[in-house]
This record gives sequence, structure tokens and C-alpha cells, in this order.
Amino acid sequence: MTAVQADVVGDQLELDVRPLVIPPRVKGSTIQERFESFHSLNPWVLTALERLTENALAHGRSRLGVKHFVEVLRRQYGRQTTGDEFRLNNDYASRYVRLMIAGHPEWSEHFQLRGLHTE
Repeated sequence: MTAVQADVVGDQLELDVRPLVIPPRVKGSTIQERFESFHSLNPWVLTALERLTENALAHGRSRLGVKHFVEVLRRQYGRQTTGDEFRLNNDYASRYVRLMIAGHPEWSEHFQLRGLHTE
């Protein structure tokens, strides 16, 4: 499967996309605290990323990148909603992949984890 075909596989998957709820930014909060607030208001994002991961694995992909899935989700969000653009902080990608691996330990071999930034 080529990279272009892999994008099409993800783009054609129907996801349950909902309007994002952006929490207010609390001065002095860490990335983890901001992520937890965002995730608690938008649990559908994790579900969508898990569906994209399952789909990629079912199509024979072995090395996965959560940032790629975030970009697929951004495109679908733009097609399925009106108004605000999909605003998911790229710093949250590493947190989402860790949540996915916690729920699906068998996926750990498919993602490369790097150190977390704390900010």
C-alpha cells in the first residue's frame, strides 16, 4: 500500500465527528492539564483516533503515526462540520497515543513513543 492509498483508506472511513469544545486556558497550566481538560470535553476525538488506528492495522499498516491520524481527522472535521476549524493542539498527539496504547497494549509495537514535553 502506498502512502497515498493509506491516506485514502483513512479519509474514506466514516467517523463520528462532533463540534469541538475548547476549554478556557488556565494561566500556568501544564500541557498534561490542558490535554486532560480538552479530552474530558471531547471524548469522541480518542474514539475517532482509535477507529483510524484499527482501520490502518486492518489494511496491513504496521508503523503508525498519530499525527497522520490527527491530520485525517482535521480533514474530515472540515468536511463534516461548519464554522470553527478543527483545533487540536499538536502537543496532545503524544498524549492521545499513550491513551490508545493504555487501552490497547497490543498497539504499542506500531507506534514510536518519544519523551513528553511538560511546558
